[in-house]
Parts: sequence; structure tokens; C-alpha cells
Amino acid sequence: MGMFDFLKAKKNTASIAKDRLRIIIAQERTNRSGPDYLPLLQRELLEVIRKYVSVDVDAVKVDVVKDGEHDVLDISVALPEGRAAAV
Repeated sequence: MGMFDFLKAKKNTASIAKDRLRIIIAQERTNRSGPDYLPLLQRELLEVIRKYVSVDVDAVKVDVVKDGEHDVLDISVALPEGRAAAV
């Protein structure tokens, strides 16, 4: 600590907290595997498919895949072999 430290402009605590919050939000966004709506979308798709075909819970997979600059919604549905009875 120098004798003239009081002359330097200090960064206020609000801007420091704001910078830290930005860092935390950026880290959380990069650590996420997908958007928040994916589990809900997967459940809704499963409900609709089960109206017509009897399938397991794991039959519907929903992912977001990067394709260059774009995010692509990848939906995979594993249907049972042969003719399945309608529910």
C-alpha cells in the first residue's frame, strides 16, 4: 500500500458484484448441456406418441446439437418392432 493510494479511483462494490455475476452466469451457460425446456418437451412428446403407440419412457430422446453457428433440435423416437397395439 502506497502513501497516495487514496488518490486512485476505486471501483465501487456494485460494479464488482455485477462483473462477478456476469462471470457466474457465463459459466452456468457453458456448463449446461441443453436448454431448460428439453425435459418438458421430451415428456410432452412421449405423451403424444403414447396416444398412438405403446412405447417405453426411454423411447424418446431430445437433444440440442451444434451445427456450425446453429443449434439443431435432434428428436429420436424408437418405435417397437412390428405392429404395436394402439393404447
